[in-house]
Formats: sequence, C-alpha cells, structure tokens
Amino acid sequence: METNPAQTILSPKIRAMAFILCVISYAFGGTVSTLMSVYLPVAVPQLLNGTITEARLGEVGAYISAVSLYGWMIGGILFGIISDKIGRKKVLVFVTALYGAATLLTVFVPNWYMLLVYRFLSGMGVGGVLLVTTIYISEIWIEKTRPIMVGVLAVAFPLGIVASGGLNVLFSEWRQAFWLGLIPLITVVLIGLLLPESPKWKNIQNGPATSINDLFNEAYRPNLVTGSVIFGAVLIGLWGIFSWLPTWVQSLLPAGQDGQKERGITMMLLGMGGIVGGVMSGFLIRAFGSRKTLMLTFVGCVGACCLLFITNKVFSTIVYAEAGLLALCFGISQGALSSYIPELFPTSIRATATGFCFNVGRFFTATAVFFVGSLVTLFGGFGNALLAFSVTFVVALLAAYLTRDKKSNLINS
Repeated sequence: METNPAQTILSPKIRAMAFILCVISYAFGGTVSTLMSVYLPVAVPQLLNGTITEARLGEVGAYISAVSLYGWMIGGILFGIISDKIGRKKVLVFVTALYGAATLLTVFVPNWYMLLVYRFLSGMGVGGVLLVTTIYISEIWIEKTRPIMVGVLAVAFPLGIVASGGLNVLFSEWRQAFWLGLIPLITVVLIGLLLPESPKWKNIQNGPATSINDLFNEAYRPNLVTGSVIFGAVLIGLWGIFSWLPTWVQSLLPAGQDGQKERGITMMLLGMGGIVGGVMSGFLIRAFGSRKTLMLTFVGCVGACCLLFITNKVFSTIVYAEAGLLALCFGISQGALSSYIPELFPTSIRATATGFCFNVGRFFTATAVFFVGSLVTLFGGFGNALLAFSVTFVVALLAAYLTRDKKSNLINS
C-alpha cells in the first residue's frame, strides 16, 4: 500500500510538463486514428488505381478501419501488461515512437496491402498511448482535481480529430498529410529526457509480485465486467459512426462533387464537440457522480444519432450542428470513462485492468466496423447502417443502470 502521498505526487512543475507531453502524444494519436477515415474516399481509389463503386469502397475501407482497431486492441492490452511490469515511462516512449514511425511510413505506401500493415502498427501504438498516458496522469496527479485533468487529457483525442479535419482542408494530396508522423517522434525524445517514472508504480515494486491472474481475482471481477461492457459498447458505437461519417457525408452530396470541404468541416466539428464534452465530463462527474453522468450521456448519444441519420437525406448545413451535438455526447462519455475506469483498480494491476476494459470490446468494435460495407447493402445506405450502431449506446445505458455508482477508494492503493 502507498500510504505517504508526498512520495507519490510529483512537483507542480514536473506534473505540468508531464501533462503537456502526454496531451501532445494523446492528441496526435487522435489525428493518426482518424486521418485515414477523412481521406478514405480519395485514398482508396488511388491505391486501387481507378474509380471504384461505393460497395468496393465500403469493402476496402472496412479492412483499413478494422485492422487499425485490431492493432489498437492488441496494443492497449499488451502494453498495459508490460507497463505494469517495466514502468509507465518506458512504455510511453515506445508506443509513441511506434505510431509516429508507422504514420511516417504511410507517406510512401505503395499499395493498400502495405497500408494495412502500417495502420495495424499505428493502431497498436495509439492503443498503448491512450492507456498509458491515462494511467500515468491518474497516478501523478492530486486527488482533488484528478477527474478534471483526466477529462481534459481525453479532450486531446478529439483535438487530434479536429487536426485531421484541418489537414484534409489544407492538403488535397492525402500522402502529404501523413508527414505529421514526425511530430510524435520528436515528442518521444522529450518524454525520454524530461519525464520521471510514476512514483506510485515505483513504490509498489517493493511489494509482492502480481500476475495476469490477479486481474480476474474475485475482488476485481465485478468492476472488470462492468468496465468492459460499458466501454466496449460505447466504443463499438463511437468508432462505427466516426470511422464512416465522412463517407456518409460524401454520400449525401450530388454526384461529382468532391466533398473535400464538407468532409473536413464535419470532422473538425466532431472534434470540437468532443473537446467541449471532454472538458465538461470532469465537472459533471463532480456534480452528479459517474453513473448518472454516463447514463445521461448515453441517452444523448441515442437521440443525436436518430436526429442525424434519420432526418438528413441530402446534405445541408444542419448536418454540421447535429454532428457537433453527437460529438459533444461522445466527448462527455470518453472523458467520464477515462476517469472512472482507472479508479476501479489498485496500482499494481491498474494498467493491465484498465487496458483490458478499454480494449476487450475493441475486437468486437473492429469486427463491427469491418461489416459496415455489408450493412450498407443490407440497410440500403450508409445513413441507415450507421444508425444501427446507436443500439450499442442502449446496451451501455442498461449496463450503467444495472450497476451501482462506484467511487473506488483503490486509486491511492
């Protein structure tokens, strides 16, 4: 047990530096994750050397989106286990370098098969970054403002989404946008030189060794199931919709219109809504508690999906506002879950358990996204296919409703 807070909390200056570098790594992870989705309608035909049908675009795009999420799932679980063993800082350096290098290699990708490899590797890196930065900040920050800071950290991901939309507007040639992989590689050097290891992690190294079996200990099992179901369900809905929203916007436009501006602005609005929602999440948790905040957010997600995908058959400016509303709900949910789940577990297994909750549903997420192409045919268009993903928020709502509001006292253990 860690009984002396002075030994587990870093100085304000170091905490601020750590937070800034974690935000940079987290934000560009968001950009890397969504950048290919923005360029999908133009990148896939180019890599296939010609004009393709909507069905073929859905098929190939599904492979590209799914393989990234599979990598994210594996990276999120694997690097959580490793960081519990060797430390937060070492793993953060590696995973940031991994997604940065894979993104940079995308500039030179010769075909869509190699693109799958690079997207898988970048997904692994991003999955590791989102997990380890969350754990690291949770462990070094003071308890009073910890939910707010973790919520603000979660804002970095939609900030990265805004950047991906901006890059789409700035660069019509999709390969040029992937030079941004240089920025995470620079960040890696600063993390390695400037950040200390988590004091909480260092302190528990003198205690009894833990193993992956401890994750399924009876004491942690209810929290593990709850966290996995809620986060997994939300993840399926979020990525099923976000990955294909630019393509849906394109489908609303008249034939022959390139849609570069509309796709870019939509993605930026998604990110901006997520930013506001992420900032709000910490304050909402302090006011209402985690469970009520999550339940209200899931109701909002379902309502916003119905509004967006049922009422719009051709593109108009109202799409921007409704997409922003949906993103606001997404942002609140991600900020709240990023704060809520790590608090359910002690330091010795926190990264492993949080990584499990964050990523066990990612397999189903990737599989669901993979079948979007088939759902388009089944439901008669991208809009109806994406609307089907809103059912996942109902699952998350029911899971949250059936559990008690958890405020774990394990965060300092």
